[in-house]
Amino acid sequence: MVNPVEMQRGLKWLISLRIIFAIVLIFSTLLFSTNESMPIDALPFIAIYLLALLMLLLSVSYGFLFKKFSFSPLFAYLQLTIDSITVSAIIFITGGFQSIFTFIYLLVIIAASMLLFRKGSLIIATLCSLQYGILIDLEYYGIITPFISTAKLSVSVDWNHIIYRIVIVMVACFAVALLSGFLAMQAKIAKRDLKLMEDHLKRVERMATMGELAAGMAHEIKNPLASLSGSIQMLKSEAEPGTPNYRLMQIVLRETERLTRIVTDFLLFAKPSTMNAKEVNLAFEINQTIKLFRQDALCNNKNPSSEDLNLCSKEIEFETNLDESIYFNIDPDHFRQILWNLLKNAAESIHIKIANVNESRDSSIDGFEIERFDGWIGSNLFKTKDNRILLKVSDNGCGIEDGDVDSIFNPFFTKKSYGTGLGLSIIHRLVDLYNGLIDVESKVGTGTTFTVIFQAAN
Repeated sequence: MVNPVEMQRGLKWLISLRIIFAIVLIFSTLLFSTNESMPIDALPFIAIYLLALLMLLLSVSYGFLFKKFSFSPLFAYLQLTIDSITVSAIIFITGGFQSIFTFIYLLVIIAASMLLFRKGSLIIATLCSLQYGILIDLEYYGIITPFISTAKLSVSVDWNHIIYRIVIVMVACFAVALLSGFLAMQAKIAKRDLKLMEDHLKRVERMATMGELAAGMAHEIKNPLASLSGSIQMLKSEAEPGTPNYRLMQIVLRETERLTRIVTDFLLFAKPSTMNAKEVNLAFEINQTIKLFRQDALCNNKNPSSEDLNLCSKEIEFETNLDESIYFNIDPDHFRQILWNLLKNAAESIHIKIANVNESRDSSIDGFEIERFDGWIGSNLFKTKDNRILLKVSDNGCGIEDGDVDSIFNPFFTKKSYGTGLGLSIIHRLVDLYNGLIDVESKVGTGTTFTVIFQAAN
């Protein structure tokens, strides 16, 4: 898929290079006519000047249209198509079959591969091949005559040699399209992986100091909490059920348990251990975790920290596409923790979108009722050709704001009215513990995909 931002950047370069090429074409033609003592107003030279001027005017026009259409692949296809026609015109002016400028087709194809990758480069290669073939056929049958021509093509050159030249040019166009398209795609993948690694390292550096602080605080808080909880339990056993003291002690115990969960999350975030790691069938663990997630209090509206949630049951459909042959050396509890938090975030995201749809449905829009929103969570597990294990958890929920994507892995970052904001931080910490990476792609109103990447053993 073409990245709109990369498309915009590539089109800027294409327009700039086209302007440079037009200027170089004008001055090189002037230099050639001067060195060869030829009149600069000769017909071929005038045609080249006009063609170069047309290229400059087109580039200026593209500049005016850039802001509005720069994210559209059709805008790139339009420019590259006109560029291929321009190259055909240059070849016609400079001798047609005898022209030495057929190689410029390859430059247009390479530009197409950088902007539109393999599909775009093959389309432009097809256009260039067809144009060259038609141009030579028209010249052979005398329908058109190049400006620089010494003899009729059908008389001076054997037909077999013409066919051979056309085939060579076409093969060269498609070979360059395939190769440059492949290299452009590999460069895109490498750039994406590099950015993913850079983002991961930045998050690890941010979390390192905070993790040490969290570990120290958690140890200091956990022991007093345990003593407090035990004391309240003893006092509660002596109180009469239904009395004000009994109810107050229930509140204290509930909040103590919540603090204990937060402290446990601190410890898991700060100092997770791999001592319980073993070979785990990831597909089995995913199926078991999803099965438990369906039955959890989160899905049955029994979570005291989020009473208003009604996330699963009939509102969310779970889909899985899992390679059952994949094993990875990891603590099963850690893997379940990673998947559970991803599923929880997906379910909460869907709930937010359901709430928004229901709110919109309350007020009719032009007399039509809004269709019911169906939640969906997908889990995809597979191994790539470079021996990497990818776990993708996708949803069609509310999505993440662009300004929040860089902050979601920060400890305590949350925009919810409940929770600690440690869920994704713990996921990141656990994934990093096993030398993995985590990436996120999200679009507001469409959904989110989290990708966990592990390197499989050779």
